Amino acid sequence: MADDHPPPKRKSATLKRAAKAIAAAPGPAAKTPAVPATAAKTPAIPGAAPAAKRRAPAAKPKPAAVAKSPPEQAAGPKPKRVRPDTAYSEAELRALFERFRLANPEPKGELDHVNPFTLLVAVVLSAQATDVGVNKATGELFRLADTPEKMVALGEERVRELIKTIGLFNTKAKNTVLLARALIERFGGAVPRDRDALTSLPGVGRKTANVVLNGAFGEPTIAVDTHIFRLGNRLHLAPGRTPDEVEAVLDRVIPAEYKRHAHHWLILHGRYVCKARRPECERCVIADLCKFEGKTNSVPALGVTA
Repeated sequence: MADDHPPPKRKSATLKRAAKAIAAAPGPAAKTPAVPATAAKTPAIPGAAPAAKRRAPAAKPKPAAVAKSPPEQAAGPKPKRVRPDTAYSEAELRALFERFRLANPEPKGELDHVNPFTLLVAVVLSAQATDVGVNKATGELFRLADTPEKMVALGEERVRELIKTIGLFNTKAKNTVLLARALIERFGGAVPRDRDALTSLPGVGRKTANVVLNGAFGEPTIAVDTHIFRLGNRLHLAPGRTPDEVEAVLDRVIPAEYKRHAHHWLILHGRYVCKARRPECERCVIADLCKFEGKTNSVPALGVTA
């Protein structure tokens, strides 16, 4: 007959033994609390002096700026470097013009005239013409009209006929009559002794005015024509790109005692000796002083060596 009660289950006993084993086993180690990064404060000791606070390192002091001493200045103002006006020393300039004086003490212009008015007209007519050609034309003209009043009375047409052998005779005839009339109306018929007044006249420029001031009134002016312009640059006497520049240099460098005749000395020297195409150095009285690179002689002519 079957047993009505089943045998006791063995599972509960097994579970009890497992639970006891677990209880007896050691548990997981406790985690140690993390120590803060900052150092732990040392507990204060009674009666001890308080600890000094830790100070940040002091910044290094910057070196003091050393004041620069001002540069030493020269005793006087620094001279400006200026291009020399001429290649000649003062002694050489005096020697050069003394040679011209010894060779020709009283130089004269080569335009025929009888008074300041006829000199003024002759110089106006000489533009782009030779002195020889002008003298041929003015012989009869000045015989008929040697004053402004006579020139105006002669008239432009008659003046044109008398000077038709000269270049630009139409314009020159007109200017001759106009300047004669201007002299009558503004200067009482007299030629003014003033450059500005002269250049205000028809057909009269600076060069013409300088010739008249020098030739008629003895003023120490220098009229730079083609000959003087060439000499100023060729001889390195007065380098310049224009006649006015050459005139300005000559006016500064020519010794005062020679300036009265310097104009004529230089014109005559350029016309007859230091010619444009072939300088005649063998006839030159300043050959030894001359600084022209192309000169062919260094011995002064005529034994003039003062």
